[in-house]
Amino acid sequence: MRILIVGAGAIGGYFGGRLLTAGRDVTFLVRPSRAAALAQRGLIVRSPRGDVTWPHPPCVITGKLETTFDAVLLSCKAYDLQGVIESLAPAIGSQTVIVPLLNGMQHLDALAARFAKPHLFGGLCFISVDRDPQGAVIHYNDTDTLMFGELDGGVSERAERLAAVLMDAGFDARLSADIRQEMWEKWAFIAAAAGITCLMRSAVGDYVAADGAGLALRLIEECCAVSAHNGHPVSERSVARTRTMLTAPGSPFMASMLRDIERNAPTEGEHLLGALWRRRDPATLDERSVLYLAYTHLKSYEARRLRS
Repeated sequence: MRILIVGAGAIGGYFGGRLLTAGRDVTFLVRPSRAAALAQRGLIVRSPRGDVTWPHPPCVITGKLETTFDAVLLSCKAYDLQGVIESLAPAIGSQTVIVPLLNGMQHLDALAARFAKPHLFGGLCFISVDRDPQGAVIHYNDTDTLMFGELDGGVSERAERLAAVLMDAGFDARLSADIRQEMWEKWAFIAAAAGITCLMRSAVGDYVAADGAGLALRLIEECCAVSAHNGHPVSERSVARTRTMLTAPGSPFMASMLRDIERNAPTEGEHLLGALWRRRDPATLDERSVLYLAYTHLKSYEARRLRS
């Protein structure tokens, strides 16, 4: 199976590096600047689960894609999606499946508007990664889950074929029979994590030390309420895990969105918190909520960043 990974940043670079090491047929679709960096330094992954160094990873430059692939792993940022959609169009053949690893749900509408719905899988990943100034992928813990499945539920033959390629490739790959539910649960978690750590401009342990755990718990409750309002109640196990993670004393955890803010980069605030806010029940969640405060904080950051 030929796999195209759109982007060789933190997420694409990590999973692509693992797949290459496992002997899978992988090509990265990258911008010219990233292609030049990979040609010069190679793909480097530093991880508690084992480092990867791949001197000359297979790449094709955006705009020069001329062949189709069996599967596409889409790992771009949400704010880059529209441009990426056009760049990957030549890769989509009659049987190609697209596995987007973006957070939230609205990217599915954008992809479906350009490609036929049967091409789309649901997907998500749980991983804390970033790139250092030299372009190496830095994996911060031992969690590296990639989950995927048919958007209509169930387990199909094509999903099982993809699973056979992704599993046993050096990371935790899982085929889900209810990927929409998994995506909503991930959205509720990541919105709460990004919202509270960005709002507090701190790691979990710092705001817990400042008696801010109650705000985190309120935000978790609000994000889960939006998910339930949209027909996807978050499981008690997932809620409990999120509460524990976002109220742990001394925890160094912070959402990657806070690292974006700290380097004055664009964020996915509109796609994570804004899109969630717009799907709320207005009768039960209003402008006094922590979700609205966190969303407004990110909008204010973006307005100031664009002025500077």
